[in-house]
Amino acid sequence: SKGTVVLAYSGGLDTSCILVWLKEQGYDVVAYLANIGQKEDFEAARKKAVALGAKKVYIEDVSREFVEKFIWPAVQANALYEDRYLLGTALARPCIAHKLVEIAQREGAQYVAHGATGKGNDQVRFELSCYALCPKIKVVAPWRLPEFYQRFPGRRELMDYAKKHGIPVPVTPQTPWSMDENLMHISYEAGILENPKNQAPPGLYTKTCDPANSPDTPDVLEIKFERGVPVKVTNTGDGATRSSALELFVYLNDIAGKHGVGRIDIVENRFVGMKSRGIYETPAGTILYHAHLDIEAFTMDREVRKIKQGLSLKFSELVYNGFWHSPECEFVRECIGRSQEPVVGTVRLSVFKGQVYILGRESPRSLYNEELV
Repeated sequence: SKGTVVLAYSGGLDTSCILVWLKEQGYDVVAYLANIGQKEDFEAARKKAVALGAKKVYIEDVSREFVEKFIWPAVQANALYEDRYLLGTALARPCIAHKLVEIAQREGAQYVAHGATGKGNDQVRFELSCYALCPKIKVVAPWRLPEFYQRFPGRRELMDYAKKHGIPVPVTPQTPWSMDENLMHISYEAGILENPKNQAPPGLYTKTCDPANSPDTPDVLEIKFERGVPVKVTNTGDGATRSSALELFVYLNDIAGKHGVGRIDIVENRFVGMKSRGIYETPAGTILYHAHLDIEAFTMDREVRKIKQGLSLKFSELVYNGFWHSPECEFVRECIGRSQEPVVGTVRLSVFKGQVYILGRESPRSLYNEELV
């Protein structure tokens, strides 16, 4: 045996083929599947990994940790990459990688592996996180190894390999684009979307409904913040409230999704030096971006806010490029966290037909002087 490798496993065609291929190369494979809020049959994925020869399968629910330790700092920062992208995938990767390294250390594995391609951002995000958390770890990235990508130049070769090795292949034809989902967002790219002129087909969106078909009455929400973090949401219509981090975020996803909030279609600059077209749905993240921006402007000193805006820009770039676990990103997070002490209060907003409308705000730390005005 070449030793043990912990594979970040999704249960899809690519990582299933990679699992079998790693075994062929002489590794003992431990599969790790992160539950980060995606809709997935985790039990079926576990059985599949075992059937394909995984020595052990870990299914770890990291959703709560994802919200509290990764999404909340991004909300405090008003993080936005290139003015539009709310960083749904970029925030999830260091969270997944953290547990990947933990499992590798628990299993005494020298290697970790992932199914990210050699052209995207995710390879960088996974690997920089792994190296930062465990400098001695070795990363196996099959899509960058000539012996792998020359053998599998396209999806057809992967399908043939899957059939030959008894890997269950999706019966239905796959959607002609690639999707990645977590609690915060879903992304669509590649395939027919690679021509930036092509409009997204109507059936593409899965987290949000078409704003044209959304309800004709808005949901009015009150979101309470402490130190720039949402701690309670109240629906003024039916009185529903949520206050635990995960429940609050899931609830906002439902409300925003129902009203078609959070869709963007952009061309962005990847870290590896190419432009790519991505379509994203970030329902709850979009509501919280607008709400936090509003309460921050209401409570934060003008000059502090100017400096904080510069830090937010830096933070967004570092997170996008995979540097979450770097000393500079930790420093920036610390500074942004310190700026959030006065960001306390409640924002009232309306969610309607694909938009978020701010209706009012109040705070015990308000710097607004009505008498003076």
